[in-house]
Amino acid sequence: MSKKQIDAKVLEAANEWLKGGYDDNTKEIIRDLMANNPEELVESFYRNLEFGTGGLRGIIGVGTNRMNKYTVGAATQGLANYLKKVYPKEKNLRAAIAYDCRNMSVSFAQITADVFSANGFKVYLFDALRPTPELSFAIRHFKCHTGVMITASHNPKEYNGYKAYWDDGAQMIPPHDKNVIDEVKKIKVKDVKFAGVNENITMIGEEIDDLYLSEIEKLSVSPGSITRQSDIKLVYTPLHGTGVKLIPAILERFGFENIFKVYAQDKTDGNFPTVVSPNPEEPAALEMAMDKARKVDAEVVMATDPDADRVGIAVKNLSHSLVLLNGNQTATVLIYYLLMMWSKKGKLKGNEYIIKTIVTTELLAEIAAKFGVESFDVLTGFKWIADVIRKNEGKKTFIAGGEESYGYMIGDFVRDKDAVASCALIAEAAAWAAVHRKTLFDILADIYLEFGFYKEDLLSVTKKGKTGAEEIQKMMENFRNNPPKIINKSEVIIIKDYLTGKEMDLTAGEEKNIDLPKSNVLQFFTADGTKISMRPSGTEPKIKFYFGVKDILPTKEQFDEVNEKLNKKIEAVIKDLKLK
Repeated sequence: MSKKQIDAKVLEAANEWLKGGYDDNTKEIIRDLMANNPEELVESFYRNLEFGTGGLRGIIGVGTNRMNKYTVGAATQGLANYLKKVYPKEKNLRAAIAYDCRNMSVSFAQITADVFSANGFKVYLFDALRPTPELSFAIRHFKCHTGVMITASHNPKEYNGYKAYWDDGAQMIPPHDKNVIDEVKKIKVKDVKFAGVNENITMIGEEIDDLYLSEIEKLSVSPGSITRQSDIKLVYTPLHGTGVKLIPAILERFGFENIFKVYAQDKTDGNFPTVVSPNPEEPAALEMAMDKARKVDAEVVMATDPDADRVGIAVKNLSHSLVLLNGNQTATVLIYYLLMMWSKKGKLKGNEYIIKTIVTTELLAEIAAKFGVESFDVLTGFKWIADVIRKNEGKKTFIAGGEESYGYMIGDFVRDKDAVASCALIAEAAAWAAVHRKTLFDILADIYLEFGFYKEDLLSVTKKGKTGAEEIQKMMENFRNNPPKIINKSEVIIIKDYLTGKEMDLTAGEEKNIDLPKSNVLQFFTADGTKISMRPSGTEPKIKFYFGVKDILPTKEQFDEVNEKLNKKIEAVIKDLKLK
């Protein structure tokens, strides 16, 4: 690509930065891109970063489509301007800010604090890296109007991000997210108040840790099991991230005595030197922890992502070998355990509920129904789970929520997924199972025996850059305009299109509205119980395909046999849809 071939809008955006009040180093990098790397110039300026399911997220670098001092400053200034419009009479606007281990996180957090403080906000800034769920807790504790978490979650090391929160400790949903973007789009570099006001910034730290961990302790539903199995062996790794301090601390508070660490991964490092990707969904990320677990004969392995809001686990299977559970399986075991214990303790009064996302296993709804607990479906993203909690506050009791991408939330004092609380309750569930001479895998198998073997899988197709985004959009259009009639020899009986808000029952020839916000998601349900969901990722250059199939599990001994049968069924579905 030559300079002449660069889109005029890209050149206009880049030249704005060359003419504007940006620092000399930034301008020098832009000039170099213009002369020597026009492809990267396009990627850096072809759009503005926007809030998706996880907020603002992008590669660190110069440009409107990158995470840098100016995009962070503009996002904060736009957010501050919007909050002043929403709360015109509020003289004491408040914001909480936290950050993770990623490169530039400390700097971006300070810039965010400076801009808020310069706009007259009272700012509560954590004195060191902290998990995302603790930021949500701090917003609620200090009755803040907003909060920001500097993190790119599980993305590769070249990324960072900016998660924006509302006054309930949840990430922003419409209309606030879109309205903030509108405000951000108005911001010129000269409008950003970068000069912080120190007296408006209060540093916070261990006192909030203690309050947050104390709330998690209250979630325990079987402390006696831990007393009897306090020596159960647990391996934990933070994957170089923020869980390094608080997760071992909460496990110790719960009463666990044998917590084994992966010391090489305890070092906080935004380059994630021991893993290709700091994503607990990736088996490779847990390899070192699995090796440790085999050496010490541990029952459970837990690994959290850089901002400690998601957790991946491994447990001993029926042959006593360590195997990974996927996010649907962990959610199944965790929520079954909680509902069972609430039932045993007589805590279920008839107004309790759980929440899952539309791409998460339908097994959770089946389990909830057994216990007489209501189940809500929401769009992908815990901000939608928090929205249901907000609407039901004071009327119904939220027990837990989960999504297939390894995020879970127990209780409502935090309004985002919480790996700190999840690790504590997963470990407690393992202790309860051990009291009954079982493992978490045994509990999962028991659930499958009762409800059927639900098997889920995910296929992510990555399409990077501007052309990739266009390809993803084309794929969605093709499936939407030409939906399959038969998938793997089974008739498609229901189509749900969340973009049009319509659910079509093809057997009855009926159409009804979907009572959820519009979203670019398609779902196909077939006569044999297969469920296929597809959606572009809101945080990564991917289109994701979710598959759910099911069958009967006659006996525990047939677990591997049925599992393999369902694996082949998913492979056949993928082949039939021509995704590979």
